Amino acid sequence: MSHPIAAARARAVPAASSTWAAPGPRRRLQLVLAGLWLLDAVLQYQSFMFTRGFPRELAAAAPGNPAFVAGPVRWSAGLVAGHLTLANAAFATLQLLIGLGIAWRPTARLMLAVSVGWALAIWWLGEGLGLLLTGTASPVNGAPGAALLYAVAAVLLWPVADGTAARGPAASAGPAVTGTSRPAAGHLAGDVIGDRPARAVWLLLWGGLALLAVQPAARAPAAVSGMITEMASGQPGWLAGTDRHIASALSGHGLAAAVILAALLAVTAALGCLPGRAAARAAVALGVTLAAVIWVGEGLGGMFNGMATDPNTGPLLALIALAYWPGRPAPQPGAQA
Repeated sequence: MSHPIAAARARAVPAASSTWAAPGPRRRLQLVLAGLWLLDAVLQYQSFMFTRGFPRELAAAAPGNPAFVAGPVRWSAGLVAGHLTLANAAFATLQLLIGLGIAWRPTARLMLAVSVGWALAIWWLGEGLGLLLTGTASPVNGAPGAALLYAVAAVLLWPVADGTAARGPAASAGPAVTGTSRPAAGHLAGDVIGDRPARAVWLLLWGGLALLAVQPAARAPAAVSGMITEMASGQPGWLAGTDRHIASALSGHGLAAAVILAALLAVTAALGCLPGRAAARAAVALGVTLAAVIWVGEGLGGMFNGMATDPNTGPLLALIALAYWPGRPAPQPGAQA
């Protein structure tokens, strides 16, 4: 005869283990976003950030911006300069808490909301709205601003309540939102804000990058090569050499490089607005590829020169693109299995 306590434990084990489920696609991308925030925290803790160089780096976003942007940027730089150690430690610690909070399920929703507010504050007061109003912004030099992309990623990856059965491993974490009449859109971004608004965000992001790539300042003969050369400074030899080699190949061909990049970005924007899973997959694949190319041009965000506060836009563009990967069609109500 089995012991009653042992039998009770045997029954409890499967019940307890059945409560855990492997993270779905949405949760996996949330964890990637959490990892990027933790990387930002590590970079913010670098010794350079506790020197006068950090507020000077912030103030560098002011020139060329209109007064309503330049003024607050200079104010924030002055505030940091006056309380350097305390301010930088607070920034780094907040970003650490955001990363850990997104990674921990019970606080994920709260910290995603905090991340949106903090990212938008950085975008305005630290990045000067990504230099979008200066006429010099380009996808290669970090437009539209990494901070803005953190906020966009947080919104597109916002947790949604389970309303239907999971769509399987190829799904986009896309059960429909409980309590709404909106059906699942077929990808993570649409499940949060609806299919049409999600397509509008896609078009605005990639189409906007295409326009920025062919601004007069970005298509000058030495513009693209100059941006890449600038990012090579202070980098380890293997990365600096790669950047200089690319810059040398593009030297004098700024217009051609800008037009080709803009054309590929425009194709990505258009593909993401077409119906059908094939077009959506092609858009995401091209978006991730372009994000990788841009990140190389950004010198991997300057993460190895001791002065970077984030990995720049490349990884975030790829993360946002993956939020649009089409999942398996959601089962229709009343459909036969």
